[in-house]
Amino acid sequence: MKLLTGVMLCGMALSAHAESKLKVSDLPPAVQKTVEEQLKDATLVSVGKEVEKGKTLYEVETKVNGKTRDLMVDPAGAVVEVEEEVDIAGIPAAARDAIQKKAAAGKVTKVEALSKSGKLVAYEAAVMKGKKSSEVAVTPEGLPFKD
Repeated sequence: MKLLTGVMLCGMALSAHAESKLKVSDLPPAVQKTVEEQLKDATLVSVGKEVEKGKTLYEVETKVNGKTRDLMVDPAGAVVEVEEEVDIAGIPAAARDAIQKKAAAGKVTKVEALSKSGKLVAYEAAVMKGKKSSEVAVTPEGLPFKD
């Protein structure tokens, strides 16, 4: 029974969030235009299509000056979300202190600035404690962030 429940839960999770890999030429024209504009100062890593809760978004993974920058683009070509790797030293002190406090004895391995509809909403940090990894997300003011 536990196995059946696990299989059902996995199936529901997959149906709620589906992803496929694409080429830029596979994208709708408006999305292609946005991707081409975003690639002027970046290198393309991959392009994917995600469907979450019935909403289609295109994920564009790029590198800019050796750092990751991931974009979520809607079918009309609007950039709705950006995750951009940043140096922890360059983020606001309140956010940096909150991340370091939550990381405690762990090591912060990567920090990304998360913007939605052009507004910075959070900093997400990857933390390693021994062999376990976790994520810490805080607002620019250092408060816990829930997406």
